[in-house]
Amino acid sequence: MTASAQPRAAQPASSSADTQRRRVDTRFRGILSLDDFERAARRRLPRPIFGYVSGGVEDGLSLDDNRRAFAEYGLLPRFLVGVAGRSAQATLFGRTYASPFGIAPMGIVALSGYRGDIALAGAAAGAGIPMIISGSSLIPLETIAAAGDRPWFQIYLPPDLARTDALLDRVARAKIETLVVTVDVAVPGNRENNLRTGFSTPLRPTPRLAWDGLTRPRWLLGTFARTLVRHGMPHFENSFATRGAPIMSRNVEREFSGRAHLDWSVIRHIRARWQGPLVIKGLLDPADVRCAIEAGADGIIASNHGGRQLDSAVSPLRTLPAMVDAAGGRPVMLDGGIRRGTDVMKALALGARFVFVGRPFNYATAFGGHDGVAYAIRILHDEVVRTMGALGINALAQMTPDRLVPVPPR
Repeated sequence: MTASAQPRAAQPASSSADTQRRRVDTRFRGILSLDDFERAARRRLPRPIFGYVSGGVEDGLSLDDNRRAFAEYGLLPRFLVGVAGRSAQATLFGRTYASPFGIAPMGIVALSGYRGDIALAGAAAGAGIPMIISGSSLIPLETIAAAGDRPWFQIYLPPDLARTDALLDRVARAKIETLVVTVDVAVPGNRENNLRTGFSTPLRPTPRLAWDGLTRPRWLLGTFARTLVRHGMPHFENSFATRGAPIMSRNVEREFSGRAHLDWSVIRHIRARWQGPLVIKGLLDPADVRCAIEAGADGIIASNHGGRQLDSAVSPLRTLPAMVDAAGGRPVMLDGGIRRGTDVMKALALGARFVFVGRPFNYATAFGGHDGVAYAIRILHDEVVRTMGALGINALAQMTPDRLVPVPPR
């Protein structure tokens, strides 16, 4: 994919590709950056749903630090070095992707946009980037996997090994190659923001929730009612080997608890059963990286869960270099706070092999479905390639630490 090329998913089949391109461009007129999708989604989504997606925990300190950390580095460009042959391709676990970023796992995204996980998987496949299926999605992982191109799967550890084994067998039957184990959820985060905006798990029908839905008729008819009519009440589909509780159920909170006793032995157990690449997500401390490698991990995703678990947890960008050193050559990836192509390049300069982006693609799903996600991918890809040219590099491996200069906090 070149800087000017559109992902295949951005051009739906029609009698005229040019007509479709004009239609898509008109539809997203005014959407120039990933942040523009957030503003558009705020107008489209009911307040509780938008609050759930956008919020962090407690005072939002970790959420804010994820962005602030990127602003504390400046870029050092070089000129007249010839950048006509630049490529943003990146390789992970033997597979080459068109861009050095993918779509992070996001729960209940099907409440943001109609069949949202399928929109994400299809757009990612069309753009040649990876998508991680969430363990708390509302569409069966088999259905999502069929819509994508070898997506990864994120598992939230069940509280006992029997259910863990059964879920691993189910994931393997779906031909998932890469397993991502999220480990930073031993206890639930204190998401006061959810309560303030009227979101709860399970969802509880209240006059306020009904009003919020009625004031967003495009979401009410195009996402929620359409889902109920065509697919029935959404359930948590991928927490266990069997179907989980409906989104409106008393049992949901209980199904997402019971992990406080888990330790690194469960990772060693998974390693003994899982044949493909094994990635551990949610680490910040280099000591934990060493534990993960000793337990058999093939890669690490540095993450503070998007600021949604422990407030004041440090931004993963701040500990990234030490984590890379601790990983002993295994790939360290990163999520949290990526909004621009320059952010992607800063993370690569500090040692990340790849990055994952969450909320912006969720907003793109809410605003434009499959086409919205494809458009968002195109925006970020073009920014990466443009930044490479402005920096004076042709390959991502040239993005080394000497391309960064610390700058005072603004």
